[in-house]
Parts: sequence; structure tokens; C-alpha cells
Amino acid sequence: MLVFVLGMLVCVGLAVAVLWVVAVPARRDGRDVLTPKGEEVVSQVSEKTGSLVDGVRVRIGEALDTTREKVAYLTRQEG
Repeated sequence: MLVFVLGMLVCVGLAVAVLWVVAVPARRDGRDVLTPKGEEVVSQVSEKTGSLVDGVRVRIGEALDTTREKVAYLTRQEG
């Protein structure tokens, strides 16, 4: 387990090093990290993810309502 954790820390360290070497100098020079096409893709993914999360919240709410109704019905039956 220790080897796994150390391996993960090494991977995270390498990722931070790559960002430091590539992204930070680009931002300092005033260049965008993503191309215009990349920015468009990120915004599309954000919109789709947001609508997906909203849909899941609605389904969870419906399932909780149904469960509450069933529990209320069963407790009325027992009492």
C-alpha cells in the first residue's frame, strides 16, 4: 500500500512539474493555454455536464418522494 501511495504522489508531482514548465510561462507571456477550439470544447462539456447533473437531481428527488410515500403508507398500515 505504501508503494501505491508513493507512486501516486510521484505522478501528482510530475503533473505539477509539467504544468509549471508549460502553463505558467505561457500565462506570464500573455498567451492562452487553450486554443479557441479548446475553449469551445470546454464550454460545451461544462454545459452538458451541468444539464446532466440537473437531470440526476430531479430523478433523485422523485425517488425520495416515492420512498417517503411508501414509508408513510406502510407506517399507516402498521398503526
